[in-house]
Amino acid sequence: MTSISASLKYFADATLQFERRAEQTMGMPATERRWWTRAEVLALMEAEPLHWPRYELVDGELLVTPSPAGIHQLAVGEILGELRDFAKRTGACQPLTSPSDVELEPGTLVQPDVYVISTAESIRLRQDGRAQELLLAIEVLSPGSGGHDRGRKRALYQRTVPEYWIVDLDARLIERWAPADTRPEIVRDQIDIVFSGSDHAFVFELQPFFAFVFGDTK
Repeated sequence: MTSISASLKYFADATLQFERRAEQTMGMPATERRWWTRAEVLALMEAEPLHWPRYELVDGELLVTPSPAGIHQLAVGEILGELRDFAKRTGACQPLTSPSDVELEPGTLVQPDVYVISTAESIRLRQDGRAQELLLAIEVLSPGSGGHDRGRKRALYQRTVPEYWIVDLDARLIERWAPADTRPEIVRDQIDIVFSGSDHAFVFELQPFFAFVFGDTK
């Protein structure tokens, strides 16, 4: 570890000692200190070999979310798998998941649970290492993430992404947000989207998805 990285880690450990104790049970902004920079947050991410807790930066505020439960990861994996199957069939897009580095506005850093980029953006991402233009952002709610996903992150996604989905596992629905929406469309059965530059619609059936996630056998 370089001397700069060591100094950053020492600084981060000292400033977040209190916050981390609280963040083990719930996601919360790190309000005990000043405006954070992207470089500082990237240093925190580099210091966490397991990529958890999840660090994100929106409007200068550090958002910290503890590691998710298994049911959250089952949902993320199923959504990603459906999108990957669609992408392989159509060549319409490239779905990805976090841990990741998404910079939707200069100085921000978010890690959507699942996100979709164009094939052109995937070429740029291979060179730059970070995504900057998304076709779709998806967050799966967990006990520590709801405030962020419906708050600051939603505002950022609405400013920068054509469509944003919040997957509410408890209610078994998806909140669908477009940039101009003040209220989401509530979807319980089927959600579909045609990505820019494609003629193919991605169709996602919610009832079999939730049945898989919760292990329903009936």
